[in-house]
Amino acid sequence: GVEMEALHACATAALTIYDMCKSADRGMTIGELALWEKTGGRSGTYRRAET
Repeated sequence: GVEMEALHACATAALTIYDMCKSADRGMTIGELALWEKTGGRSGTYRRAET
């Protein structure tokens, strides 16, 4: 669904930023990537539990 497309776009953006910055710091990491909230669709509403 559209949420998977959004997650894919965010991951691609993070990897692009990593690629541009790797010459400055090869040890950097990409942090958490998660779905926080979703509404509609067959599975209904989803909201990630706060930790």
